[in-house]
Order: sequence, then structure tokens, then C-alpha cells
Amino acid sequence: MKNKVCIITGASSGMGLATASALAGMGATIGFVCRNRVKGESAILAIEGKTGNKNIELFIADLSSQADIRRLATEIKAKFPVVDVLVNNAGAINPSRIVTVDGYETTFAVNHLAYFLLTNLLLDNLKAAPKARVVSVASEAERMGKLNFDDLQSVKSYSSWRSYGQSKLANIMFTYELAKRINGTNVTANCLHPGGVKTGFAGDMKGASGFMWKTLTPLHRSAEKGAETIIWLASSPEVEGVTGKYFKDKKEIKSMAVSYNPDVQKKLWDVSEELTKMK
Repeated sequence: MKNKVCIITGASSGMGLATASALAGMGATIGFVCRNRVKGESAILAIEGKTGNKNIELFIADLSSQADIRRLATEIKAKFPVVDVLVNNAGAINPSRIVTVDGYETTFAVNHLAYFLLTNLLLDNLKAAPKARVVSVASEAERMGKLNFDDLQSVKSYSSWRSYGQSKLANIMFTYELAKRINGTNVTANCLHPGGVKTGFAGDMKGASGFMWKTLTPLHRSAEKGAETIIWLASSPEVEGVTGKYFKDKKEIKSMAVSYNPDVQKKLWDVSEELTKMK
């Protein structure tokens, strides 16, 4: 990974931090994307101390804001004309329905629309690399989701886990459709389920689902263990040229049947283009 540029979102904690640290340890140049400057600077100092790699560039962005994502992409493009790896990792789940500055439900906006928009804005930079990879963190929570095109923003009815599941299903379908659209280029696109991971994720959840999550958390794997498949997809020669796949523990797995429907994949892409004003 020496001299390869890896952009990682949600890099200041959890699996993002573990991924950034591992790739930095392999000699990669890291584009370190997070929301909080102080937290980001502290994390970068820790990585530099651990790996000796000082080629880490901090980028601050709120991925719930499309204006911020566009500014972020402009800054990345100026600093790194060539991007070898983009890891879409930042994600959230919200106990109640919150609307972003753009008027979208936050879980869907951060977990799916941010992946979609940032990837498309950086696609030319990825294509400029000899071989590039897009790695998106999805989840088997997709099985709790359903793409309700009549209510993608959960206006009529909101459930934290249903909204999260919908966003993770969208991650997988985005990956499949992206892989088809960039077929024949030097860029591959894959996604993964990291397993239940012991991080601050879902820490704000209340009620029965919050209790269940907190009860199970001690049984979950570490952030480092959860990041292993991310790191493998970003760096391993084993998956060079592999694209449009969904993985768990470095093995290909199947997603829900609806995720393979080309008409639904295209519809999600078209709607995402409209919602991000990429069309």
C-alpha cells in the first residue's frame, strides 16, 4: 500500500480508526475524514506514534450535509488528484426521526446518500489510479430493511432499526449498481458486513431495542476484528479485480433477493441522483 492514497470516512473512532491505523501501517497515505477536529487530530497523532507514518491528511466534514460533502470532495480532489481506495465507513442510527439541513431523514442521508454522493464526486480521481477500489460498509441489518420508495424519508412511519436496515440495503444495492456502471474501468466496488462490533454505535438507542443492543454488546467483536474485512478489501491482492460482491469475514455472502433486482437497483440509483442533485 506504499504511496497509495486511501480516503476513509468516519476515521476517528471504531472501525474507521482501526482501518486507518492498519492501512497507515502498510505505508498508505491516508485521507482521514471525520466531524470533530480535536478528536481527529488526537487520533492521527496516535496513528503516527504507532506506525511512524506521517502521511495522514485530516479532512473535516459533516456527512449529513450535502454542501459539506461537496466541499470535502473539492478539498480531497485538490490534495489528491489520484485516489486508490475510498472506504465509505461513516454511519449512524438514530432513536428518533431527525431531519438533515437538506430536509432528508438523517440515517438514510448519512448511511446511503453520503456514500452515493462522495463516491460519484471522487470517481474521476479513482479512475486516475492504476487500480482503484471502493469499499462500502454495509450490514446484515439489510434483512430488517425494505426500500419503500413511497416513503424513503420515513415521514409516514419511523422505526430506528427499519430505517437503518433500509440504509444498509441501499448500501448493498448501490455497490451492485456501481459495479455495473464502472465495469470495464480500473475501479472495483465491493461491500461488507463487519459483524456486531463493540463501538459507540447505537449508544443513544432507548427502549427494548436499545436494551437488546446494550445486552449483546459485550458479545460483539472488537473494532479491529470488525475492520479486518474492510482492510482486506482495501488492500489484499486476493480481491484484485473482484467487483460487485458482498462479503463477511473475507468470504462472499448473499444479500436479500430483492437486492439483486436490476430494476430496483436502477430505481434506487435514479432516486439517489435526484436527491443529491447529481442528475
